[in-house]
Amino acid sequence: MQILKKTNLKALEKAIKIGPQETIKILETKGLTGRGGAGFPTAKKWLFALNSQSDEKFVICNADEGEPGTFKDKFIIENNPETLVEGILIAATTISAKKAFIYLRGEYSHLEPKLKKAIKLVTQKSKAGIEIELVIGAGAYICGEETALIESIEGNRGQPHYQPPYPVVKGLWDKPTIVNNVETLTCAAQAILFDDWNTYLRLFSVSGNVTKPGVYELPFNVKLSEIMKLAQPKNKVKAVYFGCYGGCMPYKDIELTPENVCGESCIHGSCSIIVVDETNSILDLSYVVSKFFAYESCGKCTPCREGTIRALMIVRKIRSGQATEEDLKILQELGEHIGQTSLCGLGKSATNHLLTSLKHFRHDFEERLR
Repeated sequence: MQILKKTNLKALEKAIKIGPQETIKILETKGLTGRGGAGFPTAKKWLFALNSQSDEKFVICNADEGEPGTFKDKFIIENNPETLVEGILIAATTISAKKAFIYLRGEYSHLEPKLKKAIKLVTQKSKAGIEIELVIGAGAYICGEETALIESIEGNRGQPHYQPPYPVVKGLWDKPTIVNNVETLTCAAQAILFDDWNTYLRLFSVSGNVTKPGVYELPFNVKLSEIMKLAQPKNKVKAVYFGCYGGCMPYKDIELTPENVCGESCIHGSCSIIVVDETNSILDLSYVVSKFFAYESCGKCTPCREGTIRALMIVRKIRSGQATEEDLKILQELGEHIGQTSLCGLGKSATNHLLTSLKHFRHDFEERLR
């Protein structure tokens, strides 16, 4: 696997030798984009931070991998933490930051010893003079959002805030800050060192009703049938979910390009594939996901705080057989309203699963109506 190739501090040596501008140019030429879901060009983000004037700058590695069905960052930390740490040092060196942070998901605390060992080994061997501090999250899904993550590191309640200003201009303690996820920073080191690094390879987290769940490295436009061959579904596949926030679509053998996925009203995101077979009801899955978002809402903005609870109540009413067609109409309108008016990505995507379920699997809801 490309993601497991080790750079052994040679990428850092190259980055120091060629300087910040050339380092960023390589990332731009190689086409590295953020692997956390947003897909923002990494070179552009680093360039913004480089050009931001400040006496102090920071780099944050977002290892708060809380999206259900996503576990690729965990795979990297378990198998190639040294290259991840080197990617952090390269980012810090490029923007002249003297301190960096790794924000590790609370449920990944068992990886803390391995990460600390890699940090100590790589930083001492590199002699870069950059400190990397490991921060363990408390289990809040919202802290995967970069502004909420920054608030958490500062010791505040993990809640997002409006952007702009963006973290690259005003981030941690109001200083320019790069926030990249685990896969992005690992790929940055590999892209700088290896001429044959392939930007079109992605890590797919595959789970659900399959006999071989796991992390698969595949081309970005891989066909769904190829993933199914590898994962081996237990029964006939009914649908796939793109994590919880990416929505669901009926299973069909399409290439997983952003255009095709968006054509089904879904979001490709962080390449999470949750396989659902015909033994499952989409309504029942909608209930589970609705409970997740209602629980994980940080409560800062009204549409998400109140709307996710109300959506859960309607789905519960449908499952009980007490709802009518009017409730489905309200659920549709509520889902659209929450997505359009919420503050951050959590609220904006909290009802994607409901809207796509109503679009593609409305009969699963209608058969439970009073």
